[in-house]
Amino acid sequence: MATAFKTIWARAAKRKGGDKALQALLPKAADQKALAKLADDRVLAEMTKRVFSAGFVWQVIDAKWDGFEAAFLDFQPKKLLHKPDEFWEKLTSDTRIVRNGQKIMTVRANAKFVLDIAAEHGSFGKFLATWPVADQVGLMELLAKRGARLGGNTGQYLLRFLGKDGFVTSNDVITCLRDAGIELSQTASSKKDLRKIQDQFNAWAKESGLPYMHVSRVCAMSVGQNYDTETLKKMRGDE
Repeated sequence: MATAFKTIWARAAKRKGGDKALQALLPKAADQKALAKLADDRVLAEMTKRVFSAGFVWQVIDAKWDGFEAAFLDFQPKKLLHKPDEFWEKLTSDTRIVRNGQKIMTVRANAKFVLDIAAEHGSFGKFLATWPVADQVGLMELLAKRGARLGGNTGQYLLRFLGKDGFVTSNDVITCLRDAGIELSQTASSKKDLRKIQDQFNAWAKESGLPYMHVSRVCAMSVGQNYDTETLKKMRGDE
């Protein structure tokens, strides 16, 4: 039997100065209506930002983002897919962006992914809005299989920044899960581990009535380094 979420909440609240202080640190709950209205170009833009940010300093990508928007034609999927190989080759020497050839080509692949999903569901946003929150792991598997470099934590952060409710398996969240009695492997990234994590978040969300993103953030704040309020704000969608 895993630790009850009320115990995890109490531990996080004690660390943060009480229930009200903890509540104030939780992100705005996901808006499914807003998610459904999300334009496909914004989905592709966020995919690109997450891919380029992976293993890189996020602030550098943010600082160059206007250049990314211009270089990649405002991330309009149809426009990008009509561009010849020469267009993509030139981007590898374009100083407006981070010149990583392999990551640049993920934009082309993910433009097709976005359009394929949009053709099946009306838009990528509508697809995300209708996917059940209780099966984030299934959605992550789809992103990894059909998208380019959208597996693992990149896929999780993509969902978080797009506004899809869900958890992020940061080091602190994994520590919280293990402390709660969930047996996970060292990397906690196998299908078996992810299903265990999903099952536990489903149980905690049901117990608490909170969005998954709130359960995830509280879980992270209940263990590890006790970051101050300003640091947590700067961490944005991270746990």
